[in-house]
Amino acid sequence: MSFDTIVVVDWSGTASPSPERPSKDAIWIGVASRAGDAGTEYYRTREDAVQALCTLFERECYKGRRVLAGFDFPFGYPRGFAKALCGSDDPLALWTEIAARIQDGTDNANNRFDAAGAINRLFPGSGPFWGNGLQRDIADLPRNKASYENPFAERRVCEAAPGTQPVWKLSGVGSVGSQALLGIARLQQLRKRFGAALAVRPFESRQAPITLVELFPSLIAKTIAELAEPNEIRDRAQVRILSAGLAALEPGVLEAMTREGDPEEGWILGLGHQALIEKAARTTLSSALIPPRLRDDCFAMPQGVEWVPVDDALERLRVALVPITQTETLPVAKASGRVLAADCIARRSNPPRPNSAVDGYGFAHAANGTGVQRLPLVAGRAAAGQPFGGTVPEGHAIRILTGAILPEGVDTVVLEEDCATDGATVAFDGPVKPRANTRKAGEDVTEGAVALSAGHRLRAPDLALLSALGIAEVEVFRPLRVGVLSTGDEIIGSPADQAEPHQIYDANRPMLLAMAAAWDAVPVDLGHVRDDPTLIAAALDRGAAEADVILTSGGASAGDEDHVSALLRTRGHLTSWRIAMKPGRPLALALWSGVPVFGLPGNPVAAFVCAAIFARPAISLLSGAGWAEPLAMTLPAGFAKSKKAGRREYLRARIGADGRVEVFASEGSGRISGLNWATGLVELPDEALAVQPGDPVRFLPYQGFGL
Repeated sequence: MSFDTIVVVDWSGTASPSPERPSKDAIWIGVASRAGDAGTEYYRTREDAVQALCTLFERECYKGRRVLAGFDFPFGYPRGFAKALCGSDDPLALWTEIAARIQDGTDNANNRFDAAGAINRLFPGSGPFWGNGLQRDIADLPRNKASYENPFAERRVCEAAPGTQPVWKLSGVGSVGSQALLGIARLQQLRKRFGAALAVRPFESRQAPITLVELFPSLIAKTIAELAEPNEIRDRAQVRILSAGLAALEPGVLEAMTREGDPEEGWILGLGHQALIEKAARTTLSSALIPPRLRDDCFAMPQGVEWVPVDDALERLRVALVPITQTETLPVAKASGRVLAADCIARRSNPPRPNSAVDGYGFAHAANGTGVQRLPLVAGRAAAGQPFGGTVPEGHAIRILTGAILPEGVDTVVLEEDCATDGATVAFDGPVKPRANTRKAGEDVTEGAVALSAGHRLRAPDLALLSALGIAEVEVFRPLRVGVLSTGDEIIGSPADQAEPHQIYDANRPMLLAMAAAWDAVPVDLGHVRDDPTLIAAALDRGAAEADVILTSGGASAGDEDHVSALLRTRGHLTSWRIAMKPGRPLALALWSGVPVFGLPGNPVAAFVCAAIFARPAISLLSGAGWAEPLAMTLPAGFAKSKKAGRREYLRARIGADGRVEVFASEGSGRISGLNWATGLVELPDEALAVQPGDPVRFLPYQGFGL
């Protein structure tokens, strides 16, 4: 098997967040694919980096791609240490033990020195770990290697490679021991999260969607120095170049490399194969322009971005999603609303033969002349479904009806209303243009041509065309399943139930289910649940099993009662976007068991606008129909409005009798009646604007959203 995506992580053992501006000695992640895509990203904390990796792994697994992720710290320790510390030679049991001892905060604050001292106390002498860079003393942890007595080997076998450092070293230049303690604890976190979907080589030999390996970028230090960009941060260059080089290796070679080494001590990937990796890196990067981004980092926005412009958010969303790929074959008559998964090829031409476009008289144009033309009629006629079996001699004509195949000897038809006849002869004024009132064979679609392309959503006219071309069945994507979940203690799920004054009826769920149905998706009603994390988790689990995408309403912000966001953050992966728009600023985008989740605002007006602007194009893309742009019309304003710069605004609007766009009297997002009053939205740009009556404005009709 081959790896589709290569991830290289330059780890950091720092005890505080790295600078906001990308710098050295922080965490850098490089990603490359066999398709040639590549990129890098910078992270200030280990927590942020791990969350980004979780997102990346989930997305790649969701797309059916296999990931190889390498980290530049030791995965194992010299032989005998695992058995001495946790009673087993299994290095992954040692991972569990280390993870239980390490505390690593979201701000990089950690207890690695204290944990190492505690481990040293379990052994006679000074114990294996040494190096303390703190201002305070750590019991049983020597500050340096002086008077150091190690009961275990100083180095692993693979650490004979030039430039490597012993795993026991916790401070000073090349203190990989600190990185290993903190890194192993974080990788154990990934093991627990992904379970059987993740394997660690060479400790585990099984195939898995995600494979973790140990790396040492200095193996190809000379090549990295040669290929680094001017003034490029060395850590960035390392992950960029090494990921590209590994991705360029022959798949079988790379797979074999991951299986090399000691199953107890671990191994540095590529040790002994430096020349091969260097050659691959030089070859692939000599003609590649690598953008500074982490490919397919799902919903994550760039570092430092707080308020996200609508256009940026839409583009980021478009790049992050991929269509559902399962297909089925349906009779054309039952395929309305479905999305084609393959091109439809015409089995015959339309029309299949030249035919008449009108009722009239047909003849050979060569017999045509100037002035009154009188042509004798042959016996019989040509009608649709009743072709004339003989040949019309030149200088003669035949009675012909609309849709009839042109008989042999006929290439021109004169309209019945332009003729006079006594039953034996037809007379008309000439000349008549060649091929007048006739249709050529295949003038609509020719046999073998692509009638409709994959990604097209079938409508009633499409079914007519396919049927005319002799196409009886079509391959279509299975319908997208859209789950809709409402949350909140204040919500009453059904109007049939009694509501107390502090409660409100669920307006969002029926609205969103209807929107999903209008988008030709299969609505999946996940019901309403209270603000209880256990109940919400169970509903999301059911949604992930039954739906391809989930829309939730309520609890998507960051308040005390925003349980949806909190749950998605702890059990899924959540990115809360503060969209620079009104209404609907908070938009939670997440993955739950690999299924995209749109956490919409609880306010019905904001939920409607966010669903129309964001969920609709995303659902269209997921369904296989591609990204759906809204229909926009430029019309004169029938209102006055001023707005400040910094956010896009959507006003409930409709076209008045005078052709101008009028807006709802109140902009209050609690006024649901404004949605009913309106037939569309006026979109005001991000910039400051003062609209006066008659000024052109952008009107987005509901129909353009498929509603």
